Amino acid sequence: MERPHVSRFAHLVGSVNLPDAETTFTTVTEHLGSRLHRIPDGEVGDRYYWIQFQKDYFDVTPGLVRLGDTPFYIRDRFDGRPIALDGSVAADDLRLPGLGYADAAIDSYATFAGLKSEGRIPAGARFQVSLPTPAGVVGSFFHSEHRAAVEPVYERALFAELARILDAVPHDQLAIQWDTALEFGMLEKAQIRGYEITSWFGSTHDEILAGVLERAVRQASAVPGDVEVGYHLCYGDVEETHFVQPTDAGMLAEVLAGLFARSPRPISWVHLPVPIERDDDAYFAPLTEVPWPGGTEVYLGLLHHEDGMEGALRRAATASRFVADYGVATECGFGRGPRERTASVLDLHAQVAAAL
Repeated sequence: MERPHVSRFAHLVGSVNLPDAETTFTTVTEHLGSRLHRIPDGEVGDRYYWIQFQKDYFDVTPGLVRLGDTPFYIRDRFDGRPIALDGSVAADDLRLPGLGYADAAIDSYATFAGLKSEGRIPAGARFQVSLPTPAGVVGSFFHSEHRAAVEPVYERALFAELARILDAVPHDQLAIQWDTALEFGMLEKAQIRGYEITSWFGSTHDEILAGVLERAVRQASAVPGDVEVGYHLCYGDVEETHFVQPTDAGMLAEVLAGLFARSPRPISWVHLPVPIERDDDAYFAPLTEVPWPGGTEVYLGLLHHEDGMEGALRRAATASRFVADYGVATECGFGRGPRERTASVLDLHAQVAAAL
């Protein structure tokens, strides 16, 4: 089975800086129309800053506590202090409230379905729900000594959210994307604010990679075969900056090869970042080692608002020597950029896809 030709298509990673789901669906359709296989709701409301809102749920969970007496805030709202077990409740007995993902997806899908019935969304487009990996949430917010104990609890809670989504949304209308970011910080031994992003499932590269792949396989397995599943592989997007710049696409290729070899079900699509300055052979060359499965769409994050069409096509010219067929995307979601930039970024997707 050959890989599908997707060069005329674009992919939206998730966040889009628009006020609500209906505006996102209609605006995206206006600018990109049939160039999208899947449409996200823009990660509106509390989800605008990716996973930061999950701390609100941890704050009301008995047995969890913030460390430090003085809050410090991210984007003027999210308390950045780490979270820990307070000793009053065993980790396995933690009872996390709903995490917000299912409620948001069910509400947004009702809007999506209504617009599609009116012919305002392309008939073939699926509703895309982006979910963080459990390790990404736990590793971002919890004290290092407690991550191993809390991760399985959070994973169960997030998979329960996924189950609610699967029950509420027709499977032939649904696509689930796993946002995989912090794992690359672990693999690269990157630092944020002077602290190394450490793994609790190994210290050597092989151990960390095995832990990343073990979790990715569980994530794929949690999605039924009649629902599309994809992976957004990410090097972070803190104020539109990676936590470390990849030397090349080698780490991405290693994770993809392992995932494709181990996944019990087909992977519908993958999305890979491309740093703005990388239009050289060395960055893309490792992707020739990936055993791309038939049926898996590839989207490259070639689009950057800073250099627009010219830069995207320059990077694409090099990428085409190493990846047989791919669609286009930005490196990450763009919901945290200024709203006045949104329309031009959507148009850039369409223009580059058309040029390819």
